[in-house]
Amino acid sequence: MPSPNEFVLTLSCRDTKGIVYAVSGLLYQAGCNIVDSQQFGDVESSDGTGLFFMRVHFEAPAHLSAPGTLEQLFTHVREQFGMDATFHSLARKPRLLLMVSKHGHCLNDLLFRSQSAQLDVAIAGIVSNHPDFADLAASYRLPFHHLPLAAGAPAVAKRTQERQVESLIEDGQIDLVVLARYMQILSPEFCAFLKGRAINIHHSFLPSFKGAKPYAQAHDRGVKLIGATAHYVTADLDEGPIIEQDVERVDHSLSPEDFAAVGRDVESVVLARAVRWHVEHRVLMNGHKTVVFK
Repeated sequence: MPSPNEFVLTLSCRDTKGIVYAVSGLLYQAGCNIVDSQQFGDVESSDGTGLFFMRVHFEAPAHLSAPGTLEQLFTHVREQFGMDATFHSLARKPRLLLMVSKHGHCLNDLLFRSQSAQLDVAIAGIVSNHPDFADLAASYRLPFHHLPLAAGAPAVAKRTQERQVESLIEDGQIDLVVLARYMQILSPEFCAFLKGRAINIHHSFLPSFKGAKPYAQAHDRGVKLIGATAHYVTADLDEGPIIEQDVERVDHSLSPEDFAAVGRDVESVVLARAVRWHVEHRVLMNGHKTVVFK
C-alpha cells in the first residue's frame, strides 16, 4: 500500500528545452525522492501536437504532504512553462461508479479485481437500467441503483435519468465512471459532464459489424480476429480517445457462441487494463489521442 507521502505528478505543456531539468530539480531541492519518471514529446507535425508529457512518481517529505503544499511549491515552474500539471496522492483510493445493462462479464471482472486487491480502487456503487445484477451487488455489499429506461424513451426521460446518475457522481465524490457494457447512448450533456473521467468498452472486429448480434455477423463473414477497445467517453459514439486495445484469433472451428465467449474475455481484460492505467494516473490526453505511460 502506498505511503501518505507518495505522489504522482502528471503534466503537459508545449515541448521546449529545460522541462525535465526544472521539474526534477525542484523536486530534488524540496527533498523529494523520485521513484520513477517517464516523458514523451509529440513532435509537432501534420499529426503531432507538439506537446510534452511527463509522469513522475515520487516520495515527498512529511511537511510537503499536506493538501495544496506541493501545488503552491510548483507555481513558478507551472507558470514558466504554461503547464497543465496535477499532483495525485497515492494514499487515496480512486472512487469508481460502475454502470451496466444486461451483460455482466466486465462488471464481474472489475468487482473481483477490486475485492482481490488486483485493482486498487474503491467501488462506490453500481448503476443499471435493468435489475439483473442487484444480487451480485449485494454479494459485494455495494449499493445498487436501478434507474430504468424504457425502450425508445424520449430524450427528456433519458436526461432525467442521467441527472440522477450525475447526482450520484457528485454526492459520492466519484473519480471515474466505468461503462462496463452499459448499452445506452449518452446525451451530449452527460458526455460533457463526464469529460475525461468515464471509460467505455466495445468490441472491435476486422471487418467491423454494428447492430444486432455482431458476433453472429462476424461468424457469418469468417472473421479471424476479435478484439476490444477501451476509450474515454465523448459525444461521438465509440470514437473517444483510445486507451487500450487487444485482439484474439478465432477460426472456422468455433461457433457464434464461441466467438461471443472470446469477445467477453478480451473485453474484460482490455477494460481492466484501461481502468488500472487511468487510476494509476498513467493516461494523459493528447488531443484526440492519449499518451499511456506503462
